[in-house]
Amino acid sequence: MKSPGSLSVTICRILPYEIHVGSGVLASLRSIVPAIDRAHRVAVITDSTVGPLYAEQVIATIGRERCTVVTIPPGEAHKTRETWARVTDALLAAQLGRDSLVVALGGGVVGDLAGFVAATYLRGIPVLQLPTTLLAMVDASIGGKTGVDTVHGKNLVGAFHPPVAVVADLDTLATLTPQQRSNGLAEALKHGVMADAGYFHRVASAGVASAGVASAGVASAGVASAGVASANIAAADWHDVVSGSVAIKAAVVHADERENGLRKTLNFGHTVGHALEHLLHYTVPHGECIAIGMMAETRIAIALGICDAALAPVLQDALHACALPTQVPSSLTVEAIVDATGNDKKSRAGIVEYALPARLGAMAGADREYGIPVDRETVLRALQRA
Repeated sequence: MKSPGSLSVTICRILPYEIHVGSGVLASLRSIVPAIDRAHRVAVITDSTVGPLYAEQVIATIGRERCTVVTIPPGEAHKTRETWARVTDALLAAQLGRDSLVVALGGGVVGDLAGFVAATYLRGIPVLQLPTTLLAMVDASIGGKTGVDTVHGKNLVGAFHPPVAVVADLDTLATLTPQQRSNGLAEALKHGVMADAGYFHRVASAGVASAGVASAGVASAGVASAGVASANIAAADWHDVVSGSVAIKAAVVHADERENGLRKTLNFGHTVGHALEHLLHYTVPHGECIAIGMMAETRIAIALGICDAALAPVLQDALHACALPTQVPSSLTVEAIVDATGNDKKSRAGIVEYALPARLGAMAGADREYGIPVDRETVLRALQRA
């Protein structure tokens, strides 16, 4: 819902914590997040890309005398137990007590890692999520999932630890590259497939591709790409993209916080997508892997006879419009990808469960709590056609 007296800020109050979406909201942190003033000390966890851009503003707003800043290297390769240990040791060395607050300032990697630090430090202290990438705003910062990666796969060690608030300042999107914006649009398209066909089409129309210019990530990994998005999206459209995804994801999390049923639908594209990320050693961005995963998993659903076949070309066109790839990397075998899905958190009794669409705007498998087991041969055939 819109905040009183303002058309520029949307506040979602579906969850126990508020989600603020708007331009310039970082400057109002203390007035919109009471937990800041309740904290005796504040640990701002960021990375070496985001820190120089926004850490000073956040520290000045919170109060420099209370802040300890911990900076990590950027990228998924650093979302590890080793980084978790280093950050936790830094907080201990600074003697932060249980009346402290962790502030996660950055993209999804920082949000996941800082959230896990907060979940485990002194058996749990509050965390405030300040996402600065489109992907983190529309997805990673919402829902309380925290964690780190291991050599066996992505997000295999973690905890549910909801934030005290999420504050998404749309002004931070101005410093993103076109590829980073495209990556966020992948998760937004996912939400549209899951729950809202109208929103899906609005996101697709927001993605404008410059044909023939391959992104660095997909080119190096042999992934077919539609090009790099020009991302000439007006501020009002960014607000619609972010607030639309926030509303969809918040409603799902509100209905099923611990992923026992409906929340599994948020994993659409992620079983294959996470396998690709792991096999490619996180050299290809999350959104690009999820885009490929959504296409592959749509083909799986069609092969099983539970999905309208018309979804595949519609989804492919939308992904291309957002400059996202739809084909599996030429550098990987389909057998390796299927093998890598075996380490997924959704594996049950040795069979991997998938979140699969029924049609644009609706997911299949309500009678099975949205986790659909799929045999290896069906997945292999779907990937071979991708």
